Amino acid sequence: MGQTVVNLFSPSLSLSLAFSAQAFKIEISPEYKTLAQIGDSMLLTCSTTGCESPSFSWRTQIDSPLNGKVKTEGAKSVLTMDPVSFENEHSYLCTATCNSGKLERGIQVDIYSFPKDPEIQFSGPLEVGKPVMVKCLAPDVYPIDRLEIELFKGDRLMKKQDFVDEMAKKSLETKSLEVIFTPVIEDIEKALVCRAKLYIDQTDSIPKERETVRELQVYTSPKNTEISVHPSTRLHEGAAVTMTCASEGLPAPEIFWSKKLDNGVLQLLSGNATLTLIAMRMEDSGIYVCEGVNLVGRDKTEVELIVQEKPFTVDISPGSQVAAQVGDSVVLTCAAVGCDSPSFSWRTQTDSPLNGEVRDEGATSTLTLSPVGVEDEHSYLCTVTCQRRKLEKTIQVEVYSFPEDPEIEISGPLVHGRPVTVNCTVPNVYPFDHLEIELLKGETTLLNKFLREEIGTKSLETKSLEMTFIPTAEDTGKALVCLAKLHSSQMESEPKQRQSTQTLYVNVAPKEPTIWVSPSPVPEEGSPVNLTCSSDGFPTPKILWSRQLKNGELQPLSQNTTLSFMATKMEDSGIYVCEGINEAGISKKSVELIIQGSSKDIQLTVFPSKSVKEGDTVIISCTCGSVPEIWIILKKKAKTGDMVLKSVNGSYTIRKAQLQDAGVYECESKTEVGSQLRSLTLDVKGKENNKDYFSPELLALYFASSLVIPAIGMIIYFARKANMKGSYSLVEAQKSKV
Repeated sequence: MGQTVVNLFSPSLSLSLAFSAQAFKIEISPEYKTLAQIGDSMLLTCSTTGCESPSFSWRTQIDSPLNGKVKTEGAKSVLTMDPVSFENEHSYLCTATCNSGKLERGIQVDIYSFPKDPEIQFSGPLEVGKPVMVKCLAPDVYPIDRLEIELFKGDRLMKKQDFVDEMAKKSLETKSLEVIFTPVIEDIEKALVCRAKLYIDQTDSIPKERETVRELQVYTSPKNTEISVHPSTRLHEGAAVTMTCASEGLPAPEIFWSKKLDNGVLQLLSGNATLTLIAMRMEDSGIYVCEGVNLVGRDKTEVELIVQEKPFTVDISPGSQVAAQVGDSVVLTCAAVGCDSPSFSWRTQTDSPLNGEVRDEGATSTLTLSPVGVEDEHSYLCTVTCQRRKLEKTIQVEVYSFPEDPEIEISGPLVHGRPVTVNCTVPNVYPFDHLEIELLKGETTLLNKFLREEIGTKSLETKSLEMTFIPTAEDTGKALVCLAKLHSSQMESEPKQRQSTQTLYVNVAPKEPTIWVSPSPVPEEGSPVNLTCSSDGFPTPKILWSRQLKNGELQPLSQNTTLSFMATKMEDSGIYVCEGINEAGISKKSVELIIQGSSKDIQLTVFPSKSVKEGDTVIISCTCGSVPEIWIILKKKAKTGDMVLKSVNGSYTIRKAQLQDAGVYECESKTEVGSQLRSLTLDVKGKENNKDYFSPELLALYFASSLVIPAIGMIIYFARKANMKGSYSLVEAQKSKV
């Protein structure tokens, strides 16, 4: 780039301007070389710089027609080729002129054609074991000498082919690669790949590439074609048959059923695997053909059906024999098979009246006996006529009556050890000479009776079984079972059975009662007493308490197991009787209650006084006027513990009292009903003037009192006891512990 400086002079203005000038250049796009596919559109752009109004011109290097349209705007000119064709394969030159300057730039345009994926073609279906030719075609290719085709089966290259040696022509050509191979079962679902490569630019190692993938559909011709027939290939008129055909092959063969006519021509019947024929006729006999067909072949097999004349038979139901209970309904049905319009007739084997209603409908006739009576017991014959043929069937009707469960009657309550009669009755039985009655206790048979030896009559009768047995307590809870069995003469191996069950409850008389007295049968007056009674038996005995009066009669008091006295009185003494009572009997036991007077008169005394002098003789006495046996304990209280004194008949004597004898003395009286305490304090004073004086008269008085006081207590005790019992016994007095 250069600079030019121009100086302009003026009287009033001096101006310096600098002008910058840019060089004239030309550019073309794309540069140098480009590829265009036949049928596409392509633009060549020529532009300049450094010139405000350039002019452009386009031409080929060999001055061929441009085969395009030129459009120029300002400093740019565009050559458009749409669509690209063989005539556009040239070196193009763009010339730009600016004033006296001219520039030129060239570009090479190469064309090609590779518009479609290759095609895979087979010479026929791929059948296992049969050679087939596969062809891989690359359509509308240019230039052909730069084409390469490869064929793969799975990952294995089957063939590769290029077309370098072929002379290139300015035209679109279709080239192919051919391979012959034999399909095998293992080829199923494998992929066949046809890959085409076009090396357009010889300097470029990466070609344009197209491929087609096709999964192999390998076929096998139908084989092992089989027919199954149900129920049989031999049929009677009117029957139905189902024939099923199966054939192996790939793809799965289609199934076609045909019947072979007398002239050998096959008459198409069905295109389903299953062929069902109903209401077969004699003319339907013949050979039926099943053919399995697919793309590569066919296989067939055949079966012969034989339709026979329909047999004529007679069926009678419910069977050859039927049992009917008196009062019920029974329907005898006679059906003709193999005859469209039969005629029927009914009769008994002894030509007795039918006593029933006959109804014919189509191929069936019914005889209804309702209600069934003993007079309906016969062999019945059904005669069926079909054109010239006649058939007869017999059915035996056996009548019975066994409507109710047996009844159990017992002559009285069940008491341990007392005989009782049991009657088992079966009402309204027929035929009673087939009746068996069994009486069981638990699993043990008591009696079994079979009435076979009796002469049977055509009437309903009531039969019974009777026996006497002695129940025991061990029978309680066991089941008394009356089992009735009605045996059939021929029809049933097992007899009809009915039974009644009654659970045994054997009464056991009460055992001797047991009586408990709490706390004692000899209570103290005013204290509570409970008399409790129990007795074993079945059912559980009721308890009745009574008091025995002086005349021996019993006065009822309570039906509770316990007779309670909240505060006893002297007049409550007496004999009390407990009775255990149930349906089987009564047992009783008595107890005597003796009410004792309470011990409230315990006395603790000291002689001569509660205050004595040291050296005096002191007598401490404890007496009690209570009637029951009594224990008296004299004790002296001390901090270190009570000291029990050795008393004689409740008296304790201190000879020559000492100061340490002073203190608290306690008397405790104990009986069977309780205890009482009394206490006193003894004071011992020291001697005055150190005189040791004790008068003989006083000493004698002391000795006398020690004997008199216990004697008085004994007299009071025995007197009170005598008053209590109304008499006095010296022998009993000697038994006292007091």
